[in-house]
Amino acid sequence: MKSNILVINGHPDPESYCRALSDAYIQGARKSGSDVNLLDLSQMEFNPNLKYGYRKRTELEEDLVKAQELIRQADHLVFVYPLWWGAMPAVLKGFFDRVFLPGFAMRYREGSPLWDKLLKGKSAQLIVTMDTPRWYYRLIYRQAGHRVMSSNILKFSGVSPVRVTEISPIKGSTEAFRLKWLGKIEEMGAKQGKR
Repeated sequence: MKSNILVINGHPDPESYCRALSDAYIQGARKSGSDVNLLDLSQMEFNPNLKYGYRKRTELEEDLVKAQELIRQADHLVFVYPLWWGAMPAVLKGFFDRVFLPGFAMRYREGSPLWDKLLKGKSAQLIVTMDTPRWYYRLIYRQAGHRVMSSNILKFSGVSPVRVTEISPIKGSTEAFRLKWLGKIEEMGAKQGKR
């Protein structure tokens, strides 16, 4: 059975290295016969602000309705984004605020501190570019941004396992370094497609 993979590019710049990484992953996954879709947040039209919180419903824009449908269909979710100020860009956080809603990603149980995880059966890969050296991000910052993505959002919603690939340092990196990583990410897509 072939995989259904959804790649979500969380960089707001349509000409970013993250977009090139997204394309490389898609190319690899398609070579292995997977069904692959792309959500490029730089091309989507939606208000990233959950204006009323959960007090009052905010209607989903057409692009977000489509995003929920693609997430439901996917077996594997791939998030490609840069680490800015230790976490994801605002547009990606806004995407989660607007899309991963109660009734879609999880459901609180009445009279209980527990919840139902509505996205069970899906796995995820985080491909994160950063300027911070990997060792520094692990030892000093304790991978705070990765933990929010992995545990507080994805695993909270039932997505598991969640794997993380860090590409660092981007600032001052050579063309050879970037090309090497594009090749590695294409291989990653091809391997995932064969699972």
